[in-house]
Amino acid sequence: MQFKDLNPENIEKAANMLKAIAHPVRIKIISCLEDGGKKTVTEIHNELDIEQSAASHHLGILKDKDVLSSKREGRNTLYFLKHENLKLILACVSSCCS
Repeated sequence: MQFKDLNPENIEKAANMLKAIAHPVRIKIISCLEDGGKKTVTEIHNELDIEQSAASHHLGILKDKDVLSSKREGRNTLYFLKHENLKLILACVSSCCS
């Protein structure tokens, strides 16, 4: 299916996903998860050297807009990319910026 074939509801969803991604911290979060792994808020905030509350805030936005999914394991919540193809968007943007 091509983008031009999407119905208006799916186009709106795509626009909301792109808006959610369009933030420097959120791009970093996605790139930190692009290897297909699952990470906790603590691992993400340590890796990106940002406050844990900021990491939680941005993870919530990305999850709300269907960019990320999460899975509860014990006391931890693991975050991961909901769609593998998001890596292609980051690769495309990265190649356009270099």
